[in-house]
Amino acid sequence: MNDKEKIEFFVNQINLEKEIVEAAESSIKDVKNELVRELILAIALDSKKHAGMLNALLTITSSVQPFIEEEKLDELSENIEKHIELEAKAIETYKEILPELENDQEKIVIQAILSDELRHHALLKRILTSIKEREALTQEDFWDSIKDDFIPQY
Repeated sequence: MNDKEKIEFFVNQINLEKEIVEAAESSIKDVKNELVRELILAIALDSKKHAGMLNALLTITSSVQPFIEEEKLDELSENIEKHIELEAKAIETYKEILPELENDQEKIVIQAILSDELRHHALLKRILTSIKEREALTQEDFWDSIKDDFIPQY
């Protein structure tokens, strides 16, 4: 696939993800059930995230991007370390509560959140390692270090 085809694909998918967000948000306007409403909103948030990630791909495909300025690496590293600590705390508390839950809806929601937190935690640790191991982190280095965290193992 050449760059022009990729750019067209990314633009089309961004628009599709935005349509998904609009559909989700309009579908819950009069929904009184908070769990259903929030689960649909969570899907909409994922679609917003997908659109942002696709936009990043569009940007790096259509222009040369600096990755991370060297002077920002220490600050970024500190912030990611704090984020890792918070994710670890969240993981711990979700793992503690799961065995105590008897309601299947509660278990499903907490398991979904825990799964996200575990993925976030692993990804942040890999990003932090990549930042700390290199003075200048290239896009290629970064993608090589995190690609396994984005590819689901089915």
